Amino acid sequence: MTDGVLNVNKPAGFTSHDVVAKLRGILRQKKIGHTGTLDPDATGVLPVCLGKATRLCQFLTDETKSYEAVLLLGQETDTQDAGGHVTAVHPADCTEEELREAAYSFRGPQMQIPPMYSALKKDGKKLYELARAGIEIERDPRPVIFYEIEILDISLPRARLHVTCSKGTYIRTLCHDIGTRLGCGACMESLVRTRVGRFRLEDAVTLEEISKAAGEGRLAEYVVSVEEMFSHLPCAVTDPSADRLSHNGNKVPVSKVYTENGQDTGGISAGDDVQVRLYDSGRTFIGIFVREGDCWKPRQMFRGPDKA
Repeated sequence: MTDGVLNVNKPAGFTSHDVVAKLRGILRQKKIGHTGTLDPDATGVLPVCLGKATRLCQFLTDETKSYEAVLLLGQETDTQDAGGHVTAVHPADCTEEELREAAYSFRGPQMQIPPMYSALKKDGKKLYELARAGIEIERDPRPVIFYEIEILDISLPRARLHVTCSKGTYIRTLCHDIGTRLGCGACMESLVRTRVGRFRLEDAVTLEEISKAAGEGRLAEYVVSVEEMFSHLPCAVTDPSADRLSHNGNKVPVSKVYTENGQDTGGISAGDDVQVRLYDSGRTFIGIFVREGDCWKPRQMFRGPDKA
């Protein structure tokens, strides 16, 4: 079984689940999960976790994401993108300066009302299922952050946007909201996800490339290992007497954990954000541990427990 993360360039027309299903056939393994849904018409970066790396899905879902989107002014749809049913058409008579002012006004923290055509659930029902049945319900606004909104070019009634945002943000809703603020309506015509955390579009590989590499026995060229995913964290090593504690996911005393250079980790400040990549004395990767008082406790294990 392959363990690690593939940076897949999702093609248009595929759901994120379609990509996972395709990879299960190519790689002949079941333990595969994606890290954040992309709409079927959208393309671009879709990190897919394999084997033990499926435990990473929660980490990658929380990462910031970047997109390039084409905004179409003067047209509103029920899905907020160009693939939906047109519900209103207006003259797109704003100026380029008015468009820039409206788009940039969304920079920073915002409260965004998620669209009806989304996978969010209400009383156990997905919103898009209700929408397809002609039912619209009130949705609570959710906090999101737009770290970057840049207009790359304008050719009215269209504009190409670059957006970097927090998790749970809908770019088609941003396009809709920009149109509302301008008073002429808008929808999203196309969307490409260009980055998820460390994964970038220029490094993404297609399903065809993955299939060819797997058939030629060189899939490893495209797989980012679990350890590499945490290369930004400091490395720590347990004393041999604490190996069993770490293997079984128990807390490990600070006095039994050393830096890569053999120094005591007691000088590392405690806190929820202080984490290390923990290895046992034989340099086998155990998982991510966080400092809690006089111990290191597991946040996420990537090695199974010792057998009794």
